[in-house]
Amino acid sequence: IDHFMLQIYMEQENDWDRDLLLDPAWEKQQRKVRASESPGAAAGACKMRYFWKDGLAFNALIHRHRPELIDYDKLRKDDPVTNLNNAFEVAERYLDIPKMLDAEDIVNTARPDEKAIMTYVSSFYHAFSGAQKAETAANRICKVLAVNQENEHLMEDYEKLASDLLEWIRRTIPWLENRAPEKTMTEMQQKLEDFRDYRRVHKPPKVQEKCQLEINFNTLQTKLRLSNRPAFMPSEGRMVSDINGAWHKLEGAEKGYEEWLLNEIRRLERLDHLAEKFRQKAAIHESWTDGKEAMLTQKDYETATLSEIKALLKKHEAFESDLAAHQDRVEQIAAIAQELNELDYYDSPSVNARCQKICEQWDALGSLTQSRRESLERTEKQLESIDELYLEYAKRAAPFNNWMEGAMEDLQDMFIVHNIEEIQGLITAHDQFKSTLPEANKERESIQAIQAEVQKIAQYNGIKLAGNNPYTTITPQSIDKKWEKVRSQLVPQRDQALQEELARQQSNDHLRRQFANQANMIGPWIQNKMEEIGRISIEMNGTLEDQLTHLRQYEQSIIEYKPNIDQLEGDHQLIQEALIFDNKYTAYTMEHLRVGWEQLLTTIARTINEIENQILTRDAKGISQEQLHEYRTSFNHFDKVRNSFACLTVTSLKMNALNHLYANFLQPHFHLHQIWYLTLILMTLLTGDAEFARIMGIVDPNNSGAVTFQAFIDFMSRETTDTDTADQVIASFKILAGDKNYITAEELRRELPPDQAEYCIARMAPYTGPDAVPGALDYMSFSTALYGESDL
Repeated sequence: IDHFMLQIYMEQENDWDRDLLLDPAWEKQQRKVRASESPGAAAGACKMRYFWKDGLAFNALIHRHRPELIDYDKLRKDDPVTNLNNAFEVAERYLDIPKMLDAEDIVNTARPDEKAIMTYVSSFYHAFSGAQKAETAANRICKVLAVNQENEHLMEDYEKLASDLLEWIRRTIPWLENRAPEKTMTEMQQKLEDFRDYRRVHKPPKVQEKCQLEINFNTLQTKLRLSNRPAFMPSEGRMVSDINGAWHKLEGAEKGYEEWLLNEIRRLERLDHLAEKFRQKAAIHESWTDGKEAMLTQKDYETATLSEIKALLKKHEAFESDLAAHQDRVEQIAAIAQELNELDYYDSPSVNARCQKICEQWDALGSLTQSRRESLERTEKQLESIDELYLEYAKRAAPFNNWMEGAMEDLQDMFIVHNIEEIQGLITAHDQFKSTLPEANKERESIQAIQAEVQKIAQYNGIKLAGNNPYTTITPQSIDKKWEKVRSQLVPQRDQALQEELARQQSNDHLRRQFANQANMIGPWIQNKMEEIGRISIEMNGTLEDQLTHLRQYEQSIIEYKPNIDQLEGDHQLIQEALIFDNKYTAYTMEHLRVGWEQLLTTIARTINEIENQILTRDAKGISQEQLHEYRTSFNHFDKVRNSFACLTVTSLKMNALNHLYANFLQPHFHLHQIWYLTLILMTLLTGDAEFARIMGIVDPNNSGAVTFQAFIDFMSRETTDTDTADQVIASFKILAGDKNYITAEELRRELPPDQAEYCIARMAPYTGPDAVPGALDYMSFSTALYGESDL
């Protein structure tokens, strides 16, 4: 108590002789003074009594431990009564120290009772020594609560990030699963462009969020293990496995959506081609049939002469020949309409209506043709000679004209090819067609020679021709005009179109080779990097900091490889824009390489995070580099596939442990520093299934059947590391509560910082014991809940 008084005295500014008070022999000297009553001793005792007489020492004593109760600067040395009363009143009100002394007696008495003063001062000593214990207990509780608050903040961050990511996946999948087809190529191209924007702009940040989510989860679990807290179990549906499953479903929908887009573009391209072909053929047919019904229904044969009737009959035979020649075109029109219906062409109703009209008109033409023939045949006996040259002209001109019309139609026909072989086939067919032109020209000249012979005979015999050939409407001028169009216009145009398409296919082939060259290098590069990362995560070369530096350098080298991926994405975009759907030069697809690249980035980030967690564990647990190496060597014995996961069961672990015990510890080279591992193996062999299940619950809280190296380190180090326990926290709260089984909100606010005091008050359940008072809080259940031993 004297030493306690001396500390308080040294806190104040006064004129006393401090060297004297600091003398270790002070107490011994005081006893001598009281025994001998010498003048010097009497002076020392007087000085000690005067030390308490002005009241400043009592106020300084309180101010030293509870500064908020005393405003020391306002006290005056020349007002001892006020000082003494202030100290006595504060001590009685706030410290529960009864008022044993009277201020006037101390001031007015020449020699105050020294024993009474010492007794009163000892009350301060007992009061403040308990406060010191409370301060220590409060510090321990603050530390535990700070860790718990930080972990809860990390859990909330994980839940929010997981919820946001799952919500984005939930919104995106319906968009990717939407298979509503568009009617035009332009609309489908816009959908493809929107999908590319999703790939380039919207998805990459979500890939990074997913990677960061896994990193945050692993870091949180590590901190929980280090603080002796139970493993964090996210809300239902927000586990890492749930997110991975949703992500897998997203990528499946993404792949299906891209395939559907490309198939739809192919379908629309085919539909556009067929629709244009249908319109061309229908227009040609409708042009040919224009006026045919009127011609077949006229009654000109009733008033015609015999020669005219003969002419009409021959003309009708030529028409039938022409009609039969057009049968193939009508069948082609119907077949194209049927295919458009099967491919769900958006304008199928108009196509069907037009096709129906053509077919009905064709049937009517057949009936009318048959009816007219019967009428002409009834008058055939009255007909006489017919100019054979006109007839021969008509018969030869009609098929030749049909051949030219078919050639014109073929030369103007659209074509779609997807590779060089197909366009070369078209070029070969076109060359074969051109090789038939000389023979066709001879036929044309023969037909024109017939018409020339008619003119020659008429001129020679002075015959005035009544008009055009009565057997056909095909004139020599129309034949020459069509021939000139075929030879001088359509054939060169077809040559040019085929050569342009050949150049385009050669360009497409170049794009295929360019993409394949890049893909065939990037694919193996990604595979090699994945294998190297796997080896780095298993081998322990150097310290953890060296491994972390190596991995970050390795990660930087991977990031620097990103321009090659971007270049390949550009080549892939050119291929898609060119509507190239296959590539025989490589087995790699952009989707395959894109997924491999994302897995590579995720793997290196996860590996770096594992090393960082190992450093965190090592520093927190005080594990040496040699122990880490031994942990890795032991872990690798169970990690048979070298993927940093050991798949453990009761039977397999015990069998491996027994084999490892014989191979490493029952041999002459056994070392004493391996005792800790021998203990683990013996514990594995000797414990029952229930104890083994308890251990597995620590190292594998999610029951995945696999134990990570980080969990293995945590378990091994946990056995030798002293950490806070629920019992220690309960003992600390009991000190703050003054040995009571409960604590009040006022005591928490007085002993703890404001934020942590409110944290405890909000989470502590009301105390219901027999000694409970109003507002009593149960700190025992709260402490056990912090360590997962009960529910808050």
